[in-house]
Amino acid sequence: MGDRTTREPGLRASLFPLTGPLRFLLLSSFLIPLGSFMVLPFMSVFLHERLGMGLGTVGVVLAVASLVQFSGGIVGGALADRIGLRRTMLWALVVRTAGFTGLLLALRWPPLAVGALVLTCCGAALYLPANKAYLVHGVDDERRPAFLSAGNAALNAGMAVGPLIAGPFVLSSPGWLFAAVTTLFLAVTAGHAGLPETHGTHPAESTETARPGLLAGVALLPFAANALAFYLYFHFQHFLAVYAVERASSAFYSLVLLLCFTLVIVVQPLASGLIRRMPYALALAVGFTGLAAGLAVLAAGTRAALLAGGALITLGDIVLFLKNDLEALRRSPRSDAVVFGQQRLAAGLGACASGVLGGQVYSLGERAGHTGWFWLVAAAQCLLLPPLLLTLRRRMARRPVPDGDLEGALTRDDTDGRIPGR
Repeated sequence: MGDRTTREPGLRASLFPLTGPLRFLLLSSFLIPLGSFMVLPFMSVFLHERLGMGLGTVGVVLAVASLVQFSGGIVGGALADRIGLRRTMLWALVVRTAGFTGLLLALRWPPLAVGALVLTCCGAALYLPANKAYLVHGVDDERRPAFLSAGNAALNAGMAVGPLIAGPFVLSSPGWLFAAVTTLFLAVTAGHAGLPETHGTHPAESTETARPGLLAGVALLPFAANALAFYLYFHFQHFLAVYAVERASSAFYSLVLLLCFTLVIVVQPLASGLIRRMPYALALAVGFTGLAAGLAVLAAGTRAALLAGGALITLGDIVLFLKNDLEALRRSPRSDAVVFGQQRLAAGLGACASGVLGGQVYSLGERAGHTGWFWLVAAAQCLLLPPLLLTLRRRMARRPVPDGDLEGALTRDDTDGRIPGR
């Protein structure tokens, strides 16, 4: 009897039985990135070759779009608090569908493409915090990692399959491709209209006093760790294509990405319980060490190194990204949607910094004829920067937080303002 009470539920037991709305939400978590990644990975090629934009302009457009897609999540979380999770997802999908419709119309009027792309990213920013909050609404703490990792697996599966489907058509038949994606989003939007409503507001925030600010209640250490993790990971995401294609081929680069997506789909759900139980400091050490090892291996530049480096980096980010979300949920007194939005803001800041700073470093290596050392510099940062987080942790643990001060919610590390199973 005692053995039964201490044993944690397995992955299948944690997920099932699934209600109809959750089944639909997991299916949507696959279909939405499937449709998106039938278009978005090819936007640089589409804007440059099909619409005739210069590469400098294309780079600026994509940088702005990425920043909006990640950092705009904090607005999505706040909106979910005000109008509810289902309504936020519904409006986000309406915005995103309008964006893909705009891309279809841009074939006739090219200047519309930039606004349409930004619109799709706005929809993504609004949708994801509400989606993740809906997925774990009412789920107890022990089962949350399984639900979050299942959603991540579905998302990565869509991201992996989308480019494989769309690759042959994005330049030859973009009209049919954009029309198909728009139709898919219309169907998914209609399905979301039938979901039952549930609100993301934390009971402590349901008072008649003024609502706290967007960053009130942020769990500082998970926020900073997420920004740093995305900053380091996006060295791989932003610059592997250039590095891999000149050493192997675009097809081999696609194979590396497929391996990475597959690892997330398979490994993260199976490891979710272990990641939840892992002490936070250990998870940070394991995750950043995996990133460091993978980035260092990439410096060799061989095909085997590209595969091995990609695998190690992916295993590191599996631990970091899930554990940071779980710790942010545990430590912050804010609603799930707001917490996920804050974590998306951290991701956006990290990804943007990676593009700006990493681009300068990669450019130096390219001019020197030794781009391999770019990966060694990134690997060194994986080992040198995380200890700063532990210093921050010790300082915040000593800092008193006045009772009821949500703006101080740069919360202490031992703070746990959550209501279990909300």
